[in-house]
Amino acid sequence: MMLRVINALLISLCLPLATLAAEFDYQLNPVKVVKDTYIFEGKTEDFTFGNGGNIVNTGFIVTSNGVVVIDTGPSLRYGEQMRKAISNVTKKPILRVYLTHHHPDHFLGNQAFKGIPIYALGETITSINNEGAGFTDNLYLMVGDWMRGTDSIAPTKTVEPGVVNLGGHKIEILGFSGHTVGDLAIFDHTTGALFSGDLIFHKRTLTTPHANISLWLETIAALKKKPFKVLIPGHGPKSLDKQAMDDVSDYLRWIDVTFKKASEDGLSMTELMAQPIPKQFSGNALLKEEFSRSVTHLYAKYEQAVFKRAN
Repeated sequence: MMLRVINALLISLCLPLATLAAEFDYQLNPVKVVKDTYIFEGKTEDFTFGNGGNIVNTGFIVTSNGVVVIDTGPSLRYGEQMRKAISNVTKKPILRVYLTHHHPDHFLGNQAFKGIPIYALGETITSINNEGAGFTDNLYLMVGDWMRGTDSIAPTKTVEPGVVNLGGHKIEILGFSGHTVGDLAIFDHTTGALFSGDLIFHKRTLTTPHANISLWLETIAALKKKPFKVLIPGHGPKSLDKQAMDDVSDYLRWIDVTFKKASEDGLSMTELMAQPIPKQFSGNALLKEEFSRSVTHLYAKYEQAVFKRAN
């Protein structure tokens, strides 16, 4: 009798996941943010089976000649569903894809865009070739069968910073670094839309596995000079002003000062993780989790700057 009860309980617990797994629907609904410009807004969460890796913002611009796609999402399924959602908005062909950087939630949908030119900075292409397979394996572990059939596919075109005119849109390709070694942003002078990639996180704590804080701060200062009307961050809701940029800069400066002082005081990683975080950052999702990860990503460099090798 008890065994039957346990089995029934296990089945009831598994049913929601089984139902979700049967659908594998990202429910991608394009939201128009400015003329000709749409985004798919991801959740401000960690990677889980429940969200299938849909924690990223992707988007597209509909020009008179065709569609420009910005980032392809975390899986083959996402890319396929993204293409279908775009086709519900316009029947125009997809002209090209731009990738903002090499983190897996931004490029693992590339397979769905076979035959379409995929552009990225040279540093991004190198990083995808070097790290893409490992990223793919990790996402399989974190989100499971949402990743079925997904492989790491590198971009097919190297892009240089500059202005390109596409179907009546004056689009500026911006090449930076800071979040990674190669961070591409896109500014549409025609509509005022700025796609920042992960150079900007909004209401979601930033990630730092490949970060260079000083370069990142310089990059944000350059982005702030663009006369944008709407900012589409890599994660989190759109922004109509520069506050999201200021928030990222403030957090990066706080990390830098805090890590320097901790290393000078001889704190261990565990002790640093236990340090209080200012209330001004409390509105950002995953604050504690991402701060702890940043300690593991960055703190060793601060320690190395203080503690010189004895030999």
